[in-house]
Amino acid sequence: MIVFPAIDLKEGKAVRLLQGRMEDSTVYAENPLEVAQRFRAEGAEYLHMVDLNGAFAGKPVNDGVIREVVDKVDLKVQVGGGIRTLERIKELLDLGVARVILGTVAVRNPQLVAEAVKRYGEKIIVGIDAKNGQVAVQGWAETTEMKAIDLALKMKEAGVRRIIFTDIARDGMLQGPNIDSTVQLARVSRLQIIASGGVSCLEDLQKLQAQAANGVSIEGAIVGKALYAGAFTLPEALKILGR
Repeated sequence: MIVFPAIDLKEGKAVRLLQGRMEDSTVYAENPLEVAQRFRAEGAEYLHMVDLNGAFAGKPVNDGVIREVVDKVDLKVQVGGGIRTLERIKELLDLGVARVILGTVAVRNPQLVAEAVKRYGEKIIVGIDAKNGQVAVQGWAETTEMKAIDLALKMKEAGVRRIIFTDIARDGMLQGPNIDSTVQLARVSRLQIIASGGVSCLEDLQKLQAQAANGVSIEGAIVGKALYAGAFTLPEALKILGR
């Protein structure tokens, strides 16, 4: 199982939010590049980055930081936040980003997702962010009537192979991920699921890994606040997962 350390970008800084609220942000690092370099030194292979400003604005805001990390750190970087056009997807892939995460556009324009998958294959991931099982969009500012499972099945039809699933109520709260919902999504959709939101301790990762060992298609987990708050270290997480 892969650990994806997370860097959320707000105005060029590495921050964490509580339940996706921009007003409830904590700055953890003035220089995200240094954070990425530390994660790499500690054994990370992947990095999860989100342009929070971009997610709310629907356009790129923190490309300078993303470019710097991709250019200077040997990590497979996946990026999300405000990616709404094929042109924007191409821009990020041309920067050297390994995977592009589509969120709001998966709800608003599923045909674009299908075209993106046709062009770029598994470099396209869909992020499904849910509140009480309902999909949220626009940087989690708006909840839709669509159920997370229904969106996952629609994305599967579009050719998507991989979903990042976030329970918004758990995000940044250090209360543990919503494992039941994550497992249900994986079993129903049969897509590869990356768990996100609320990982608080090594036991959370062990529980997800146990599900993966039982044949549930969980590829990995995104870890953010737990690392920044010192709940555990990245080397500890990698060791416990045998990586």
